[in-house]
Amino acid sequence: MPILTIESTCDETAAAIIASDGSVLGESVATQEALHEKFRGVVPEVAARAHVERILPVVDSAIRAAQVDPLDLSAIAVADRPGLAGSLLVGLVAAKTLAVAWNKPLVAINHLHAHLYACQLASTTSLYPSIGMVVSGGHTSLYACESPLDLEYLGGTIDDAAGEAFDKVAAMLQLDFPGGPAVAKLAEQGNRTAHQFPRSLIHQQSFDFSFSGLKTAVRYAIVGPGQQDFSKINLTLKAKSDLCASFEAAVVDVLVKKAEKAIQKRGYSNLIVGGGVAANGYLREQLKASAEKNGYQLNIAPLQWCTDNAVMGALALEKINRGEFAPLDLDITPGLQRGF
Repeated sequence: MPILTIESTCDETAAAIIASDGSVLGESVATQEALHEKFRGVVPEVAARAHVERILPVVDSAIRAAQVDPLDLSAIAVADRPGLAGSLLVGLVAAKTLAVAWNKPLVAINHLHAHLYACQLASTTSLYPSIGMVVSGGHTSLYACESPLDLEYLGGTIDDAAGEAFDKVAAMLQLDFPGGPAVAKLAEQGNRTAHQFPRSLIHQQSFDFSFSGLKTAVRYAIVGPGQQDFSKINLTLKAKSDLCASFEAAVVDVLVKKAEKAIQKRGYSNLIVGGGVAANGYLREQLKASAEKNGYQLNIAPLQWCTDNAVMGALALEKINRGEFAPLDLDITPGLQRGF
């Protein structure tokens, strides 16, 4: 029997119908990019209100695409952590309401663990044990994964996440939103060694990340220490491209090196990578080169499952097999970046 999965942790409203074998019967995603573009970043209150308007139509769309009767569902799964509080609440309330109305059990999903499970969904063999790396707008984290549900948090960002840094650099350069794809596109034309930006914590043995200093270094390279109005800066296309390329290289160097250290320390032979920044072409290229050089197996989530989606909520099938269901008084656990 299939399950319904709901995702509303940030600014994507998504639902999917997943068969018991993990195949996708139907899915729907409503993006909010146009709503947040003028702010050059996600506004939590705007995101929550948009989820309220879209959650039921998205669920209905996924059910219609799958051509299933809601009464034939075996469970309803929802991401309850981590994320924006208002956004999480909309998804959780919808899931609880449908669980009661249709008399179905509820399953709680960790959004970050689900990003890693997207790799398993695309594989015909087990990817565990493995080192897992989530790289997204709000999180940059490393895990030791014994199974899809048994994850040990190794470390993560102590300030800005990698995706957030991409968005902030894009805003400083007056690029389109979302910033990640815009920066990556310009970086393809740039010189990755034009600026010697810092690789914070890269030589430390911890698995923590820090991108705040890098973001500040880019700011100084654009406007200097005193200027505040980025709109008055008139950089050439080449200057912007070099800045983007050098910034992207600094981020990717840190991500790759930390992943290598985790693999070496734990003695694992697999690396799985998920999250929105996992769609970055240069990161994928450098991780592939690292895997070939160091002899480990690399699995990165398919491009369509890197950004937030409900298909990765198929992780709920693993919890159902363990009999791990959530009570109806389940509450959200929003967005602290560390420890998830």
